[in-house]
Amino acid sequence: MNNPVELHKEEPGGAAPLPADTAEARDARQALTALRGEVAKAVVGQDAVVTGLVIALLCRGHVLLEGVPGTAKTLLVRTLSRTLDLDFKRVQFTPDLMPGDVTGSLVYDNRTAEFEFREGPVFTNLLLADEINRTPPKTQASLLEAMEERQVSVEGVPRPLPDPFVVCATQNPIEYEGTYPLPEAQLDRFLLKLTVPVPSREDEIAVLQRHAEGFDPRDLSQVRAVAGAGDLAAGRQAVRAIHVDPKVTGYVVDLCRATRQSPSLHLGVSPRGATALLATARAWAWLSGRDYVTPDDAKALARPTLRHRVQLRPEAELEGATPDGVLEGILNTVPVPR
Repeated sequence: MNNPVELHKEEPGGAAPLPADTAEARDARQALTALRGEVAKAVVGQDAVVTGLVIALLCRGHVLLEGVPGTAKTLLVRTLSRTLDLDFKRVQFTPDLMPGDVTGSLVYDNRTAEFEFREGPVFTNLLLADEINRTPPKTQASLLEAMEERQVSVEGVPRPLPDPFVVCATQNPIEYEGTYPLPEAQLDRFLLKLTVPVPSREDEIAVLQRHAEGFDPRDLSQVRAVAGAGDLAAGRQAVRAIHVDPKVTGYVVDLCRATRQSPSLHLGVSPRGATALLATARAWAWLSGRDYVTPDDAKALARPTLRHRVQLRPEAELEGATPDGVLEGILNTVPVPR
């Protein structure tokens, strides 16, 4: 999978129905496939990133979108929220944002003379954590429990979050001024890290043409909801039924173990990363209309699923190595089962 994901070359939903598919599952796949067309009404040339977001929704996983300012990261998530019949909230992460501004806090009520919990924006289905690396680590950490346990604890009282609950976080590259790199523990809680590229010349011309014709990115009224919680539930159930051959499981493990032995990496992929890769491969197999996972599915999802779970050695960084480059080398050397 190249930069950021190359999943759009194979059209999901176009294959014959799966043997175990229910009518609900087929309708869900059709709705989630149609979602890309709706997003394209507002965002040009990011089909692959949208597909990655759909995979994350199917896996109940969170997504980190990275790209330089001005590549429509925020617009992409806002548009995605319009295509889903789900509750959506946005938090603009700034240096002065406090943890309680995200999770909620206890507020004294003069009428009752008691403290009452006031929910923060994290109590939603789809949370846009905009520019998450522009807030200090203490506030970044306020999302750790929510992302892993899907609950928030305030004053020792756990409060469950709605289902589904997905965080879509955007960040600028870490070399930009005013950024706080996310710690490894928080990066590992993101299912996928998708790189949002600068559009090609043709796509950039299309963007400018839309603006010349009066397109307003603040007005998304032309985007309609095509999928909802029921479609996600049916899709998730169908994904869990996708068959995984033991040889494919072994291949996923071999890929992840190879990262721990790479001389270019200080930190390799954890077992949680291996389970994440298996989950995303199953979701892509289902979207592609198959009831089984192939090694190519694992290879296609390896970079976006693993790139943020590895850490380069300083000497490798000085030599110009990148996580994607190291993973590419591993994909080319680990034997593929037949």
